[in-house]
Amino acid sequence: MNKTLTIFSGNSNPPLVAELCKDVDIPEGKSRVSRFSDGEIFVEIGENVRNVNCVIVQSTCSPPNRNLMELLIMIDALKRASAGSIVAVMPYFGYARQDRKVKPRTPITAKLVADLLTAAGATRVLSVDLHAGQIQGFFNIPFDHLFATPVFRPVLRDFGLGGKDTVVVSPDAGGVERARAYSKILNCSLAIIDKRRDSPNVSQVLHLIGDVEGKRAILVDDIIDTAGTLCNAAQAVLDAGASEVYAVATHGVFSGPAMERINASALSRVWVTNSIDQRERVAVCDRLEVVSLGPLLAEAIKRIHHGDSISSLFI
Repeated sequence: MNKTLTIFSGNSNPPLVAELCKDVDIPEGKSRVSRFSDGEIFVEIGENVRNVNCVIVQSTCSPPNRNLMELLIMIDALKRASAGSIVAVMPYFGYARQDRKVKPRTPITAKLVADLLTAAGATRVLSVDLHAGQIQGFFNIPFDHLFATPVFRPVLRDFGLGGKDTVVVSPDAGGVERARAYSKILNCSLAIIDKRRDSPNVSQVLHLIGDVEGKRAILVDDIIDTAGTLCNAAQAVLDAGASEVYAVATHGVFSGPAMERINASALSRVWVTNSIDQRERVAVCDRLEVVSLGPLLAEAIKRIHHGDSISSLFI
């Protein structure tokens, strides 16, 4: 029987691809991604993909430039092999924080990445919890934007979080909509931290808006990078009278001193997804727990392949 769907893996997150292939019940696509001695990336597709719907799973996390280039070259290789369609599944969309001009004469790199993906030959892009939802508008091809809320919901409820004794806290004004979604599904109150960022990766807590006194607080964000914002917010919430502080974030970038900060922080537990491979981080931080995006992404891939609606997954 001829294949109609194949899932290929870049080098950013092979365990997630293995899980996806198991959930979709197909073998992983054969490909080889290697580098020449000067660092140039070489890709070879090891099977016939003519008229096959091809999916490439690659997060453009650290090292972002190498992972992005791998993805672009894999797309080009599949296009030149006459693939029927090429879906770029980017659980973590790198460069998403450069979504607008913050100063004169600065780039909008998220738009550049969108142009590169389209020019390379991607026919559809799927990602989870973009830093700015408007990035979807940078693409002139279909873009499916999923949210990690459905995978975190049962984990938080099983942990006993929710109701009047819980408060969801947004660590900045820009994340209020995301925090409100979590407070709604957990049926609890909402608080907001007013934060000023003086420079990249440096933030300062100013004010806490809302009541956290005696409550279990859940800090909700899309990305944990150096963890400075998260740890400052956790301390501010505790200082305001919260009994415990937890954190939920879709993408655990954990660059620089992030793990040391979390280990030394007031956080009781931190939940992230496997949009980025976390095996090394889990080994050095017993507060870190990883929730899999596998079932959500597998269902989305199956619906895209069969031409079914995936709008019910956008919640």
